[in-house]
Amino acid sequence: MSQQIPVAFVNQYHADVEMLLQQKGSRLRSCVRVESQKGEAQFYEQIGPTDAVEITTRHGDSPQVDSVHDRRRVTLRFFDWGDFIDRIDKVQMLIDPTNAYTQNAVYALGRTYDQRIIEAASGSAATGHAGATPIALPATQKVAVGFGGTNVGLTVAKLVEARRILVKGENDMDEPQYLAYASQALADLLNTTEVTSADYNSVKALVKGEINSFMGFEFVHTELLTVTGTSPTAQRLTLAWAKSGLLLAVAPDVETAVERRWDKRGSVYVYAVAGSGAVRMQEKKVVEITTLE
Repeated sequence: MSQQIPVAFVNQYHADVEMLLQQKGSRLRSCVRVESQKGEAQFYEQIGPTDAVEITTRHGDSPQVDSVHDRRRVTLRFFDWGDFIDRIDKVQMLIDPTNAYTQNAVYALGRTYDQRIIEAASGSAATGHAGATPIALPATQKVAVGFGGTNVGLTVAKLVEARRILVKGENDMDEPQYLAYASQALADLLNTTEVTSADYNSVKALVKGEINSFMGFEFVHTELLTVTGTSPTAQRLTLAWAKSGLLLAVAPDVETAVERRWDKRGSVYVYAVAGSGAVRMQEKKVVEITTLE
């Protein structure tokens, strides 16, 4: 046997690249109003409610009811992603990870959409003629961590209160209503519901994935929701909203490119970019629920 045979031996690798656990792109995009935006900032016009005028005289003048105009501003933020795949790496790995790199980039940029939506839901909305007036989510649209008497996680009582707030705000309850939750909130909901109750059976079905709705909300899981403080007193936001209450603007939507870079000794460069911005369109369409994490 030739002594040179071992030179031809090659380390063996699996042909597939395993993607490590992560939120694979956006989960909230389909739950909000989506617009394609042109320009760094764009305004979305609104008309407020008015009152009718009672007729008290015959043949009197027609009234002039001044309509209340308002607007919300969305400002785009831009994010990109890039990485090189060295020609030598491809030879040594015996696989081409280009597709996996591209998919990883798309996942990362998709998560930026959800981050903008979450920020817009509980943050200040830019309003006014120039979009320079910040409007905070009022306390009347919030369910406190201690709702019901003690600081607790997500409970049926908190969901009932969130629903009540949306109904009181004259939301169209035939419009899709969503609730973004983290894993701990769902576990709390299951643990604080009586085993013998119908609510418990519904939540258990939700955990198993047999249903995706409860208390009129379509549940959407994401671990991107804001956490404040540290264990054991950490608090996390759970968000409930009507679909038209939050707006996501994209420009551009996720774009990817794979190019050979001869200035980098022929390495392949995987690149992706996206622009996005979000705004809360109406305060009465969003409810913030604080839960003990």
